[in-house]
Amino acid sequence: MSSRGAASSSGGPQLGTSDSSKRISKKPKYSRFTQQELPACKPILTPGWVIATFIAVGIVFIPIGLASLFASQRVVEIVHRYDEECVPPIFSGDQLAFIQSSITNKTCTKNFTVPKQMKGPVYVYYQLDNFYQNHRRYVKSRSDKQLRSKAGELDISTCKPEATTGNNSPIVPCGLIAWSLFNDTYGFSVKNKVLNVSKKNIAWKSDQEHKFGSDVYPKNFQSGGLIGGGKLNASIPLSEQEDLIVWMRTAALPTFRKLYGKIETDLEANDEITVVIQNNYNTYSFGGRKRLVLSTTSWIGGKNDFLGIAYLTVGGFCIFLAIGFLLLYVIKPRPLGDPAFLSWNRNPSGIMN
Repeated sequence: MSSRGAASSSGGPQLGTSDSSKRISKKPKYSRFTQQELPACKPILTPGWVIATFIAVGIVFIPIGLASLFASQRVVEIVHRYDEECVPPIFSGDQLAFIQSSITNKTCTKNFTVPKQMKGPVYVYYQLDNFYQNHRRYVKSRSDKQLRSKAGELDISTCKPEATTGNNSPIVPCGLIAWSLFNDTYGFSVKNKVLNVSKKNIAWKSDQEHKFGSDVYPKNFQSGGLIGGGKLNASIPLSEQEDLIVWMRTAALPTFRKLYGKIETDLEANDEITVVIQNNYNTYSFGGRKRLVLSTTSWIGGKNDFLGIAYLTVGGFCIFLAIGFLLLYVIKPRPLGDPAFLSWNRNPSGIMN
């Protein structure tokens, strides 16, 4: 008994010590972050701070809005819709037959008067209405690998229904976006002097350098079962086909403008511009509209009053709120942190105990 008890008494503490040494503590390590003891900023929105903030926002926004609005007003813009005017009267009842016919004369001449001096470069845009370039099936009908390098020429799995010709040869560039390339043309002249329209640097440099390959050339384009819009020069690589690059950057809204070119010379006030239009693009089948736009630019870009109006609206509203809060603070002040204004501390009868 004694020896067994001695053994148990001598072995017991040793076993307990071993277990305690192996036991891992689950208590988290102390840090100011885990214990939420980091310093914090607790701003107190006093009436003075609120009123001063609204006034500061109004003082900053209103001048920006005025400057943006004045800059937009200085932009000179000529917009003319021509899709209906360029259809002969005999085809007024069947415009689709006119645009689809291969024997009708698509040439149309229009005259515009310059309202104010337009300093070069004057940007030439074409505007399309009711054209949904953001449609899911339309946007997906392209092959970025094919556009980027010659090695991806056979990557046409996403280009249907404009992927191959009748003998299964791949179309380059394939897809509905390239197939529907805009193909109306414009020729400008003033006082019988031809105005040169430059098509250099009308596309994004990032698109030219990274999205369209210099070793990719058009192949079998517009030679499939469907004939769409414009054609491409098979001897020029896609990275230099800037009209195509501009068109391939799809628009988010059904009404959009795309850059056609630039007139580098100045146009004086009251100059008569003669425009020879080749009305080739078929917008009549889907109820679309075509407009020709000539525009100058300012430091905010083209003519757009929205930015200036938005700044003026926000700035004016902030000034209005600042004046309202100031009058309320002067006419009917109350002490800060008054618990009498808390809903749970109010007497239903309106009298504080």
